[in-house]
Amino acid sequence: MLRELATAVSGAKTRLSAYLAAADALNPYDIPFALFYQVNEEGNLAELVAARGLSADSAAAPKEINLTERSSCWSLVDVLQSREPLLITDVVDRFGHISVEPWPESPHSAFILPILSSNKEIVECLLVAGISPRLQFNAEYHSFLELVAQQVESSIATARSYEQELARAEALAELDRAKTTFFNNVSHEFRTPLTLMLGPAEDALTDQADPLSLNQRQRIEVMHRNGLRLLKLVNTLLDFSRIESDRASAVYEPTDLATFTAELASVFRSAIEKANLRLVVDCPPLREPVYVDREMWEKIVLNLLSNAFKFTLKGVITVRLHLVGNSVELAVQDTGIGIKAAEIPHLFERFYRVKGELGRTFEGSGIGLSLVQELVKLHGGTVQVSSVEGEGSCFRVFIPTGCTHLPAERIGATRTLASTATLASPYVEEALRWLTPESESVQQVKNQSVRKITFAPTYPHVPSTASSRILLVDDNADMRDYLKRLLNERWQVETAANGAIALAMIQQQLPDLVLTDVMMPEVDGFQLLNTLRTDPVTRSIPIILLSARAGEEATVQGLQAGADDYLIKPFSARELMARVETQLQMSRLRQELSANRFKNEFLMTITHELQSPLATILGWTRFLQTKSFDPDTTARALAAIERNATIEAKLVKDLLDVCAIISLKLRLKSEIVDLVALVQNSVATFREAAQAKRIQLVETVSDGVSSNIFADGDRLKQVIANLLDNAIKFTPPGEQVTIGLECFDAGVQITVSDTGIGIRPDFLPYVFDRFTQAEVPSRHTPGGVGIGLAIARHLIELHHGTIEVASEGEGQGATFTIRLLLINATKLDSNAFA
Repeated sequence: MLRELATAVSGAKTRLSAYLAAADALNPYDIPFALFYQVNEEGNLAELVAARGLSADSAAAPKEINLTERSSCWSLVDVLQSREPLLITDVVDRFGHISVEPWPESPHSAFILPILSSNKEIVECLLVAGISPRLQFNAEYHSFLELVAQQVESSIATARSYEQELARAEALAELDRAKTTFFNNVSHEFRTPLTLMLGPAEDALTDQADPLSLNQRQRIEVMHRNGLRLLKLVNTLLDFSRIESDRASAVYEPTDLATFTAELASVFRSAIEKANLRLVVDCPPLREPVYVDREMWEKIVLNLLSNAFKFTLKGVITVRLHLVGNSVELAVQDTGIGIKAAEIPHLFERFYRVKGELGRTFEGSGIGLSLVQELVKLHGGTVQVSSVEGEGSCFRVFIPTGCTHLPAERIGATRTLASTATLASPYVEEALRWLTPESESVQQVKNQSVRKITFAPTYPHVPSTASSRILLVDDNADMRDYLKRLLNERWQVETAANGAIALAMIQQQLPDLVLTDVMMPEVDGFQLLNTLRTDPVTRSIPIILLSARAGEEATVQGLQAGADDYLIKPFSARELMARVETQLQMSRLRQELSANRFKNEFLMTITHELQSPLATILGWTRFLQTKSFDPDTTARALAAIERNATIEAKLVKDLLDVCAIISLKLRLKSEIVDLVALVQNSVATFREAAQAKRIQLVETVSDGVSSNIFADGDRLKQVIANLLDNAIKFTPPGEQVTIGLECFDAGVQITVSDTGIGIRPDFLPYVFDRFTQAEVPSRHTPGGVGIGLAIARHLIELHHGTIEVASEGEGQGATFTIRLLLINATKLDSNAFA
């Protein structure tokens, strides 16, 4: 019987059908009667949902049993509470003689079993199984009934899962219907205010009797252009809602598709050629007209062309239309960035956008290709895509020729719904706005050699807010123009079309504030924020994020990522100006505090260090003035005066350098420097000092090193001298100091290594900090103010290079590495050079 029971309940899709199937499958010879009582969610009522062997009016089969109190009927409450089976032996005493098949005798006993839910936490059903009057209720019978209950329990769990899945599907379907209705209603509602915005704007732009001033015309043009863009998006949503609700009323007309397609493609020619691309249109005449909805075909072609233009930065865009068997094939092919194989299956999903790809803009709703697919389906056709990453993509649309595949009532029909066609102008104007100078520099940034981003250093200075420089980053040209016009009234503003361009600009000159959009191609706002916050040089720059993502969660995410402020679009001009002013003022106050702390530290340190050599000079000078000494003593005195005067001169020079750094007046003298000769001269200068300590000073120059570099030779020599001086000072007699010059990927590398006292691991991160000196043995007491390496780092970073230090630990020596890029003079920061 268990096999038959399993078969009977296996196809049940609901719990009720599972109960009924189980009841019908039970063998009356083993189970004379069976009652299935389903427990409600509150657990206070059991309802009879299936029965076998007992008539509907039997006293032993009540329709409902109250589970809040014990009943004289079946002891269901006890089983519900204990979750254990219960044997009832007084069935006749409770209900009298029960007439059931197949025996004339009445069952005397019944077994009540709990059927648990799938998680075994609640009792879902109570099974009352009659025991055959002709069988002994032994362990085997007991096990058999438990197996029956387990089989029913399994089928109930499966049915419940199916019910839940069905409920979820129905809820999603209802949600989808509600969304479609909403989009349909809201799209219609949008069109009225859009008409009232676009109409007066067009009137103002074409008014010859009362023409607009230049500034007013520019503002109205921005409104009109973006109103058309919004109308295009609204119409796309309306198209989707009509398709989903089966209300899309296509009007299929015989069309000279080759000529029509060529005309649509040629509309994009100006934008494509302005982007230094080629447009190839290959649409030879077809032997017969093709039945299409002209408005829908226009959207198919323009969406595919717009998509190709967005992701093609060089090369060719080709539009072909040919007959292939009984179909016509439209192919839009490009030599763009291509698509990753893993992304292709998702391309036609609604609102799906490929992330992290280099394009002219990150803007878009992610529904253009999905709409193309839906419109093609309405023509009985298909759309395919093939792509090779880095080489380009090809979208192919196939639609059948003839008209037998189309609804007869829609051929040549009258259009009953409002048109959603916007002509080609919004597509082309949007494409042209991607071709601003900032956008054209995207490819230049992409073509740069991959290397670590380094920024020119900043030191405490307090610019007035009026002279503050703001870097505005947004991939929308209209938004850049609008914000720049607002901000230019009070501050200096530079713009970038995405985060990658912004980083390149920041490498050249640090801004006082960064105002950036979040969603941009290649490097978005959060990536830009993270890069700036992880670099010590740019960590303190105020950053304001602009985003269309509203809500507390989006704001919190931006602030947690390290932004100083988060502004949600749309925002008012007054709010923007106030936020920017506030951040600049706060930055100014922070810089003032930092500058004051720096000056106090510097004055305290430099005063102490100046006193020591000055005291020695004055002391020997007074001795020489008061009496005569023998020649040896006089010579020793003059040597001490010269040595301490040299120390004093170096301190004064460092003092002047630090003052120049603080006031941002330190400038490099640009010239062609023979780097090999510079290194050799530096080594020669320290040869005598090294020999005095019996230190071997080794010089190595690799083959193929570029001898000439555009740099400030005196400043590079100052850095090398500082490193050699430290190396000799902290290396014991008899050891070795090595200076090397070699090539690396994009430049040259200078290394100064020693076998001296080394650097503790915990001190390594602070080696280049101002006024920081490691504790060293007394025989190596360095003296100085602890700014030599800080100045060295600043000078190297002004050359757009890097300086790093490595040491295995105390007693293991140290290696300082300078990397300088071989870049043209025109690419160096003009503000860093005199």
